[in-house]
Amino acid sequence: MHDDFQHLTDPYRRELTVHCYRMLGSLEDAEDALQETLLRAWRRLDTLQTRSSLRAWLCRIATNVCLDLLGQRKARSLPNLLFAAANPQAPLPAPIDDPIWLDPLPDSYLAAPGPDPDPAARYEALESVTLAFLTTLQQLPPRQRAVLILRDVLGWRANEVAQLLDLTQVAVNSALQRARATLKRLNGAQSFATTVRSDDAQTASLLERYVRAWETADPAGLVALLREDATLTMPPLPAWYRGRDAIRAFYAGYLFAGQAQGRYRLLATRANGCLAYAVYQRGEDGVFHPAALQVLGIAGGQIGRVDTWPLGDERLLERFELPKVLSDR
Repeated sequence: MHDDFQHLTDPYRRELTVHCYRMLGSLEDAEDALQETLLRAWRRLDTLQTRSSLRAWLCRIATNVCLDLLGQRKARSLPNLLFAAANPQAPLPAPIDDPIWLDPLPDSYLAAPGPDPDPAARYEALESVTLAFLTTLQQLPPRQRAVLILRDVLGWRANEVAQLLDLTQVAVNSALQRARATLKRLNGAQSFATTVRSDDAQTASLLERYVRAWETADPAGLVALLREDATLTMPPLPAWYRGRDAIRAFYAGYLFAGQAQGRYRLLATRANGCLAYAVYQRGEDGVFHPAALQVLGIAGGQIGRVDTWPLGDERLLERFELPKVLSDR
């Protein structure tokens, strides 16, 4: 029986994980929610009406698991929404290790099998996991968040969402209107679509220059690739920087200080529907060890945001299928 249940649910595990990730803003929490979802599903298997409804049935359970968790946990975010921009000349503050930060999501999680989303969905799969979208999404009350994801990301009908959340259709439509209005107010005319292809000439040139600036420790060359209003975040550090001048001062004073040429190597990956790099730093042994994961938000041929997480956690390396060390060239 257990083998049959696993066979039934395996095709939906990645999809459910991503759904929980949108709701919770944390991949670690999403994986916990998935396990609870499967446990509840196993216990209630006799309530499943037909195998054709399995996907929606599992999504209903997962959504309710997430709503339960959201009642017990703080909303996830990034430093630029919680703190004022930092002075790059000031010492770095201590990290905040409480579970309040968004986690990065490997794009490989988005390749789960399953039917295409309903054409009525307003956000594409990649767009709906960008950090710009998620940071705003996490500011919505939990039920509004669930309604917006189910209706605008997954394309569920209003009557289906009403049944799942034990609401009237009027209440669902009202919650959706409020959620959309909040997203519009918080983001203005900004598009969430910061996903880009790396195979067009303009982006390829931008990325080549970005990697060269890092590997030659060239803060001026790096900052030249940024938008004037670019942001740099580094959770769990609460400090973040806004604008080219502040970011250049931070890089020059910290990451590129001293004899930094050849200190870093970058390895391309993808996260949250965006281009990303794993940054490796040369150790005293001459070997490059994982230092940080950078997710780039690119628009109009410039980098508008760089969100950075430390790569000291082996689980993050495994999720992104990154090597533990890089040998010298």
